Amino acid sequence: MMDWTDRHCRYFLRQVSSRVRLYTEMITTAALVHGDVDHHLAFSQEEHPLAAQLGGSDPQELAMCARLVESYGYDEINLNVGCPSERVQKGAFGACLMAEPSLVAECVRAMREASGLEVTVKHRIGIDSIEAYDFVRDFVAVVSRAGCRTFIVHARNAILKGLSPKENREVPPLKYDYVYRLKQDFPQIEIVLNGGIASWAEITNHLAYVDGVMLGRAAYHNPWMLADAETTRAQVVQAMYEYAKGVPSLRHVTRHMLGLYHGHRKARLWRRMLSDSELLRQNRPELLLEALAAVEEASMIVS
Repeated sequence: MMDWTDRHCRYFLRQVSSRVRLYTEMITTAALVHGDVDHHLAFSQEEHPLAAQLGGSDPQELAMCARLVESYGYDEINLNVGCPSERVQKGAFGACLMAEPSLVAECVRAMREASGLEVTVKHRIGIDSIEAYDFVRDFVAVVSRAGCRTFIVHARNAILKGLSPKENREVPPLKYDYVYRLKQDFPQIEIVLNGGIASWAEITNHLAYVDGVMLGRAAYHNPWMLADAETTRAQVVQAMYEYAKGVPSLRHVTRHMLGLYHGHRKARLWRRMLSDSELLRQNRPELLLEALAAVEEASMIVS
């Protein structure tokens, strides 16, 4: 979810749901070692519970980053061993690390020793043409011995050459049964399923076999599927209006809110107002309230 789940997106999703655990976009160790730490790690306290997802393969650098993450008050460190992009592969991390479970274990151990935070791992079920269940089973076995107690498993192989990141989310077949088997083989470990899940019916079905479910783009495009029962869209918009007053550019907020009315008969009106370049150029947080009023008025007229 690079460039998607930034702090503004996460603040918005927290207004929608008080229950979900939120994850940052992947932050590389290089970005923290050589870049603007505050830019990458600062967040609003309302975002808790919140995990920082790191990308890297050097245990010492990851240990240093783990200390930084802990100092900023995060609740969890997640190591990304699932991203298949070529840019990530050039950095020798992401999904290609599944071929080196001992190195992943060393990275997990280093982060656990450097901080008091839980360290989790997000990964695929295989890479390239490796289709055997034994591959992911052995990966989890090795990494768990370093103290990792939670594995978030995208139930697809990562094809490291020949497929784009988007194709890697769609072309390799989903093998949910592999993830179910991991839970059977490692009952003491928390196994969270990821990949291709887009409805509460699917979530409920999977939770009969695993400990949790992670959503990505489905929740981004249809955030209301996460909504607390007592929450209204109007309350969310009001909260985001107050929040946007402290953000330099309204675009940074509205781009994450386009799906708030997904499935609603006035969803198009909502999206049109929040993506209108002329209205956004004025940089007025009041646009959120005006879009809400327009949707509610149009809904009453239709009713």
